[in-house]
Amino acid sequence: MNPLRKLVLVCAVVLTASPVWAEDSGRGTRNVILITTDGLRWQDLFRGADELLLNKDNGGVENVAALRAAYWRETPEARREALMPFFWTTIAQKGQIFGNADRNSRAHVTNGHNFSYPGYNELFTGAADPRVDSNDKKPNPNVSVFEWLNLQPAFAGKVAAVGSWDLYPYILNVDRSKLPVNAGWQLIAGPDLGERTVLLNRQMTQTVRDWSNCRNDVFTTEVAFESLHQSTPRVFYVGLGDTDEYAHMGRYDQYLHAAHQVDAFLKNLWEAIQAHPQYKDSTTLIVTTDHGRGDPPKGWRDHGAKVAGSEAIWMAVIGPDTKPLGERSDIPAVTQSQIAATMAHLLGLPEFQTASPQAAAPIADVLKAGSP
Repeated sequence: MNPLRKLVLVCAVVLTASPVWAEDSGRGTRNVILITTDGLRWQDLFRGADELLLNKDNGGVENVAALRAAYWRETPEARREALMPFFWTTIAQKGQIFGNADRNSRAHVTNGHNFSYPGYNELFTGAADPRVDSNDKKPNPNVSVFEWLNLQPAFAGKVAAVGSWDLYPYILNVDRSKLPVNAGWQLIAGPDLGERTVLLNRQMTQTVRDWSNCRNDVFTTEVAFESLHQSTPRVFYVGLGDTDEYAHMGRYDQYLHAAHQVDAFLKNLWEAIQAHPQYKDSTTLIVTTDHGRGDPPKGWRDHGAKVAGSEAIWMAVIGPDTKPLGERSDIPAVTQSQIAATMAHLLGLPEFQTASPQAAAPIADVLKAGSP
């Protein structure tokens, strides 16, 4: 059975009563789903395929003609839509997108490191922390918005995370937070696994692994749908990694294909949301990245404090409380640190900022519709 149809059917059966919401806040958002695609450059998102990298020398491209046929178009607008059609035909039309420096709309990290663990810590907690300065497998000392939400009565047991990178259990500090996090090459656990889940576990066990510490996104997205089947979380995080891994390998062709597949996942997820009684018209989707990258010809492979431009990111928001202003222009910069409070405010819980006073303020523009 098609996994999206299965999601709708299964959840229609298990959903026998209306969910318990947070106190009435005047907002339409009852669920938030945060998606990240690791290290996807703002330049590729907003301009489409980069001609400087559509070759073997700079981009490691195996079949230049095929890649150009797939993603090269005459204008940036046509190129970016070829790369991420759902993003530009749906999210850009019904939501808001930040981070196109060409239009004086900038988004950036504040942690100064411009790599993953510091980025995810900032993203999840609302603030950079100088103690988080490596990608080592150390439990995060900071409380994330996911952990805090899971402590609130309306969200207890309804927060979950799935990710490709095996550091997410440390970043979300599962030993302390007790959050259900499936990450890396972790199999799906449970007493009564269905036939499809058993097959997915077997495929993850038997496949050739491109990276030992990062599960290929094709499996992570399927695990994400299984998580939705099993628990219908109100707050859900999905962290994808192929874009970053292929960029570090210097494979621009695979990097573009990975971004295209992220877009396909977003489309499938959004269609599932809109077909589901808990999520339909009451779910805000936030899509972003943990860091940027350098520039061609070689800098695009890397990021970090010494790589110019890798602090620049992007973000997109679509949902019932976000006015459809599309691609933003000529506005003040937004930061990665604002997303945690934005999530809490959308869910009617501004108290997150009292509990985490170091967290940056929410992005006001995405909260305007439905404000009390």
